[in-house]
Amino acid sequence: MFRRLASAGAGRPVDDNGIPQGPWTPELLAEAISQTDANQSGIELRTVQHWFQDNEKGISSDNIRWLARIFGCDDPEATSQWQATLSAAQARLTARRRRQRISADRSTTPLPSDAARLPTLDDVNLHPVEAAQPQAPVESARRFDLAQRSAELFARRSPLDLPASVFAGAVALGFWSYFLGIHNVTYLREDGVTKQAGFLWAPNWTLLFMVFMPLFFAFTVDLLTFWESEGRSKLLTAIGGSGSKGGWKRKVEASTYTYWTALIVCLGFAGLFQWISRRLIPLLQGGGQYAADWGSLAIVRPDMISVPQAIAFTGLAYLFMCLCFYIFFVGLILLFTITHDFWEIEKETEDYCNQATPSEIAEVRRRVVDGIFRCTVSGLLIAICMKLQSSYLATNAEDILDWLVSDSLSLLSGNDIEIAQASVRTPTHYTSLLIAMLTCTVFLYAFLRTAIGSRPNSSFERMAAAVIVVSIGYLTIGAFSGFSIFLWITVLLAVYGLFDPAFGSRTTH
Repeated sequence: MFRRLASAGAGRPVDDNGIPQGPWTPELLAEAISQTDANQSGIELRTVQHWFQDNEKGISSDNIRWLARIFGCDDPEATSQWQATLSAAQARLTARRRRQRISADRSTTPLPSDAARLPTLDDVNLHPVEAAQPQAPVESARRFDLAQRSAELFARRSPLDLPASVFAGAVALGFWSYFLGIHNVTYLREDGVTKQAGFLWAPNWTLLFMVFMPLFFAFTVDLLTFWESEGRSKLLTAIGGSGSKGGWKRKVEASTYTYWTALIVCLGFAGLFQWISRRLIPLLQGGGQYAADWGSLAIVRPDMISVPQAIAFTGLAYLFMCLCFYIFFVGLILLFTITHDFWEIEKETEDYCNQATPSEIAEVRRRVVDGIFRCTVSGLLIAICMKLQSSYLATNAEDILDWLVSDSLSLLSGNDIEIAQASVRTPTHYTSLLIAMLTCTVFLYAFLRTAIGSRPNSSFERMAAAVIVVSIGYLTIGAFSGFSIFLWITVLLAVYGLFDPAFGSRTTH
């Protein structure tokens, strides 16, 4: 009843035709109650926001009195009628929820009398439609829902939990490599080139998991929290909806097969299969066609680490890696779901243009696009770290910094310094390309669904241009002499975009 009254704008000022000026929003209703003469203490906005959601307590008796005055426009007779009507609705809600709890308790230990019980007169009077329909049995144990459980990693925890956990895991691996003595190790390649293969020299295991992936998770958690607690309810209020979280949960659960696919790919292929083929078999048999790095030191430098130690360390590292990338893919799926949800709700506002508030919708759009842009840039920086390490291992440079500096100097000095490429397999090239493509696909979908079609805004255009530039920077790694100059520029552009997604061009939508 409250949702119907709020969406209809009961008690709000009317125009010349007697039509209310729009629906109630939590902000407008809280302000109206606080301005009531008899209400000295006012009311908290969070309390009013709970009324627009599926809360368990309903509305208290004191607050029903204030609502009655609002809906009755301070008319004594109308206020009295509204208070009686709202109190009766609250009583029906309480009785129905009590019956549901009793039914749930009895479903765990069913009695013969429960199955044979007929609807009573009280049941029919309180809720005739519900009493006439057969009650579905309540499952005592809900099935495992991977989509909902995965989404809870982002939604029902502190914003720092997920980024801090990934950072802590990366730090733990770094300390373990230090204790094993493989954090800073060089070896002599067969062609006589000295190569740095230390764990802490690999950006795809240090910068990736210590900086860019925690940033991706932090931005995703921030956007998801905003969408669930504020953004979605604003859009639904604009079209006369209730702001319930039920619709959002159903949309998350609708992608269950996608979550299972991501889990199988990450654990089965990126984790177990890749570790067996790239680490375990070469360590047990010796040699291999892959470029030697920290995971192969037991082969090229057996004096530094033994094969059992290398198997244990690489196994734990790959388990950590595949779990982190599964959560990364979960973040991309949630970003896609937020975009699709925004687009579907915004389409409905076209039929409620007299109730929608353009500034509120524009603010939600801005927050969604900004959040997805930050996540996209973080994802591209993750791909850059992966490709940098993979490309370096195939060169004859001593370490990755020497490779980048020499490449930059070759262009600045005008003398091409050719760095030979070894004939080794680099599967991380393919993995990084997959990460970059999926990240850009989510951004492209978000740009088409949210940015295009809105009022012209240069900030959205600059975001799209920045994503294109950073993507080109990723693709040019190792492609030609002097690529690192362009790479430095793209990285600086990407880092600046994390702080200012609009690139200084924020205007009114």
